[in-house]
Amino acid sequence: ILFILPFVRFMENAFLSAEAIDGDILPPTIQKLMKGYNKYLRPFFDNGPVTVGMSLDIASIDTISEINMDYTATIFLRQRWTDERLCFEGNKSLSLDGRLVELLWVPDTFIVDSKKSFLHDITVENRLIRIFPNGTVLYALRITTTVACNMDLTKYPMDKQTCTLQLESWGYNVNDVMFYWTRGNDSVSGLDTLRLAQYTVEDYYTSVSEAIYETGVTTVLTMTTLMMGARTSLPNANCFIKAIDVYLGICFSFIFGALIEYAVAHFCTLHHPDAAKIISYGHELQRIEDEMNGAVRTITRNSQCPKPQDDDSSLSKCPPTESEPKGERKEQEDQCAKVSYLLKKVVCFLNCCQVENPHYIDNYSRLSFPLSFIIVNLLYWMYYLYL
Repeated sequence: ILFILPFVRFMENAFLSAEAIDGDILPPTIQKLMKGYNKYLRPFFDNGPVTVGMSLDIASIDTISEINMDYTATIFLRQRWTDERLCFEGNKSLSLDGRLVELLWVPDTFIVDSKKSFLHDITVENRLIRIFPNGTVLYALRITTTVACNMDLTKYPMDKQTCTLQLESWGYNVNDVMFYWTRGNDSVSGLDTLRLAQYTVEDYYTSVSEAIYETGVTTVLTMTTLMMGARTSLPNANCFIKAIDVYLGICFSFIFGALIEYAVAHFCTLHHPDAAKIISYGHELQRIEDEMNGAVRTITRNSQCPKPQDDDSSLSKCPPTESEPKGERKEQEDQCAKVSYLLKKVVCFLNCCQVENPHYIDNYSRLSFPLSFIIVNLLYWMYYLYL
């Protein structure tokens, strides 16, 4: 009993403190504000995004590491937004205990390039919450964070580095939450009086931009997970190919084919040769072939009949000569024909491989992929259901 009673007393105190936060011991104004308040819904849930103003006070920059390419800073982060559900009558703001933040909606702000961060909690969590009569909420935090900074050390130790501190919303997009600097470049303070051992702060500026991220996992990873899950959740049948394995394999093949199609279309777009060059090249080869054939015929005729002399009328009619064997002439003609044939094949191959417009690949794929998938599905279900 001596050991159980302190434990029961402790649990009772914890329960009372939680109950106090929930509302019974809260001031009447706060109780009225919290009545029907849902902290899981952001302000202006159905009326556009909520705008969150940002300001920073750089308390210190503790270390700048060239080896790890990062810096450690202690900052005071202040965020300000308006929650229409927290409006109340009066002309004075309400300063609340930081632990009451658990009852309110707050932005899910995070530091993008942070390697490690922590919120100071001595003697209590260093958080401030203040509510104004018009529903404006001021939320301040004291954070120490180690942020990555890509450095170019080619001019070390006469180098200049540009390090950033990016703040984003983790789960909301621009349709839900919009960040802005409350006072522009003056929203960041503390750097003017900052003194560092090895570096000097030359300048700083603020900017606002939108980051685009892909949400969910890739389809290939999804199909791989499904295939592995199907194998682990079913009895071992190593000597048999199950119907689900065949279907998932078909789906995986089509997804992989779509990736190959994208790669081919992208490659053809970047390395699209000029079709006119190939056509002109084909005409040039045809002209060369004609000239070669004409040259062969000329050589053959000239070899059969030497040029007549003006002073010898008896040679006006030239008899055929046997100076060049017929087999050698035939061999030359065959070689010229082979070269011409090979050149024609090369030009034909280049014309077949040539894609006049890479967008045609996407247009054909939009038709061929769905039709092929429908045909394969018909064959699959006919085989496994009726055969």
